[in-house]
Amino acid sequence: MQTQTQGQTQTQGQQQYTLYFDGCSKGNPGLAGAGAVIYDQSSVEVWCLAQLVGTNSTNNEAEYTGLLIGLRRAVEMGVTELMVRGDSQLIIRQLKGEYKVKSVSLKPLYLEAVELISRIHNVQFEHVYREFNKRADELSNIGIL
Repeated sequence: MQTQTQGQTQTQGQQQYTLYFDGCSKGNPGLAGAGAVIYDQSSVEVWCLAQLVGTNSTNNEAEYTGLLIGLRRAVEMGVTELMVRGDSQLIIRQLKGEYKVKSVSLKPLYLEAVELISRIHNVQFEHVYREFNKRADELSNIGIL
């Protein structure tokens, strides 16, 4: 199941966008969903997506899926300035180069993320606590409905 809203599809000069992502797994591994939301610099939601990840996926796989669906959309939108925020310290630290990616199942997801990030001029990463990631969390849970 996919739920998506679309808004603005082109960037306005160097406008900064913010991507929040999340994933959830009931059972870990188990039924998993992912969610991503993009806001413009005025904090207006311009796009979101809730997606089923699979029936035997880990939480980290779901988190990466949330990141990837958001990065894909940011690239499609032509975003050049992006702040990426998520509540997964593991993923944020891997993207910042602070942690190595040791998991065989996460490596291809990480490599796709790096490739997508390379297509955006300026990307920053920030870990946020769960209470500041509510919309992406809501979407990840919708993904498993």
